[in-house]
Amino acid sequence: MKRDELVQYLDDYLHMHDVEDYGPNGLQVEGKAEVQRVVGLVDCHQPSVDAAIAHDADMMIVHHGIFWGPARRLTGSYGRLVRTMMAANLNLYAAHLALDAHQELGNNAELARRLDLNVIDWWANIKGTNLAALAEAPAGATLDDLVQKLERRVGPVNLVQAHGPQQVRRVGVLSGAAPNFIATAAEIGCDTFITGETDHAHYYDALNGGINVIFAGHYASETVGIQALGQHLVEQFGLTFEFVDLPTGL
Repeated sequence: MKRDELVQYLDDYLHMHDVEDYGPNGLQVEGKAEVQRVVGLVDCHQPSVDAAIAHDADMMIVHHGIFWGPARRLTGSYGRLVRTMMAANLNLYAAHLALDAHQELGNNAELARRLDLNVIDWWANIKGTNLAALAEAPAGATLDDLVQKLERRVGPVNLVQAHGPQQVRRVGVLSGAAPNFIATAAEIGCDTFITGETDHAHYYDALNGGINVIFAGHYASETVGIQALGQHLVEQFGLTFEFVDLPTGL
């Protein structure tokens, strides 16, 4: 498949140009003009690029790309990363907030699907786009049920703050690092909030709000969107896709 056609499809399908981010997303490094083998990863760092090259990939699709904030000099480890991609003629496509927000196969939609939750709305406005899923749990669902499903279908859960009811009805889902939305989740009626990671400063938001919070791990909570997107490309275009798991444990 022509790289430019795939990039155009991804840009349109993910609404890339409608979602403001912390740096330019989409095609970040231009490589081969033809793409057949795609590797998906959460992050773009040297081990990620080395793994993509080892898998003979034509394109990497990642959640965390290489551009964040002000421009950086191509020196040190950052320069080596870019030089490695350029030398391998490897395309890099990044989908950060656009993949979080996507209501069909984004991180939060896919987390809800894997947990058998029914998404009823979207919230948590970041840079003008609602990223979080607001969902209803199946009748009779419990906090323990959710934790067990996360463990089986996504990955190890890092921490559970069980300050809400054991019976789960309304769940907020926002992948990555979103402890600053714990209080908002409680305010909009969630008895349970699922995100990736937390810090000491937000511990009491859950306690004071009387809400359960499940911290699924920043990395693990953002593996699901890339996997779903890759499977979509396989079905849509017959591309070869492989997700490369490089967990950080965080």
